[in-house]
Amino acid sequence: ADESSGYESESAGGESAGAAAAGGSRGRQRRARTAFTSEQVCRLEKTFQRQKYLGATERRKLAAALQLSEIQIKTWFQNRRMKLKRQI
Repeated sequence: ADESSGYESESAGGESAGAAAAGGSRGRQRRARTAFTSEQVCRLEKTFQRQKYLGATERRKLAAALQLSEIQIKTWFQNRRMKLKRQI
């Protein structure tokens, strides 16, 4: 119910949205970068060679097998596709 169109003038607090994003102490902490193990990267690369896009079921299975979250798998595949695009 606390939705906004994203315009700064609609923000409820007195602080502007830009100040919080610029590193204010009350801003959300950025998530730490995932350090994948060599085994995880190897398995991810092998899977990527077979298929560039994963469905929900494949993503769930791979996440469980590698002990990663589905979001980490999804993000890795997005980043890997962008890397491939840059190389081409």
